[in-house]
Amino acid sequence: DASAGESATAIAIWRRAVAATHDFLTPEDFAEIEAMVRGFLPEVPLTFAVDRDGTVAGFMVLSEGHLDALFIDPAAHGRGAGRALVAHALARFPRLVTDVNEQNAGAAAFYARLGFTVAGRSERDDQGRPYPLLHLVHEAADAAATAAQMGFNGQPILTKGRDGQNLMSGRVTMIDLG
Repeated sequence: DASAGESATAIAIWRRAVAATHDFLTPEDFAEIEAMVRGFLPEVPLTFAVDRDGTVAGFMVLSEGHLDALFIDPAAHGRGAGRALVAHALARFPRLVTDVNEQNAGAAAFYARLGFTVAGRSERDDQGRPYPLLHLVHEAADAAATAAQMGFNGQPILTKGRDGQNLMSGRVTMIDLG
């Protein structure tokens, strides 16, 4: 499991990111989703993007070719943390899929810029709420070249597994996050 500190960091980033990008959520849905997030984030492998000063800029949850979650602290938007995490995921899984809320236009545009295409759409989110999802796919013929084009420098990103042990050592150095 992620340490209590790592989970708290991820949850704090999730809260700030969702508050900044998910203005379509009702307060009740936000609270319900947050309770779910608080339950599952400590149980899943978390991958953090960390800047040169050791500040966590964002995190992702990746499972066998599915990008389950990608959240970047709003203070780090536009500075390469999301791009680095996606590049890292693509280096591991050349065919990467993810879902994005259709109402989150900024995230949809972000994924489109990185080469994801819409493979489908659902009228409701995974819990049956009226928040349509776009199902995205990225199919890289050359995953290493794609990751390099996206700026992934080959340095491992700090990843913790379910048992709290490092799955990979080291941290990615983000450019211009200061």
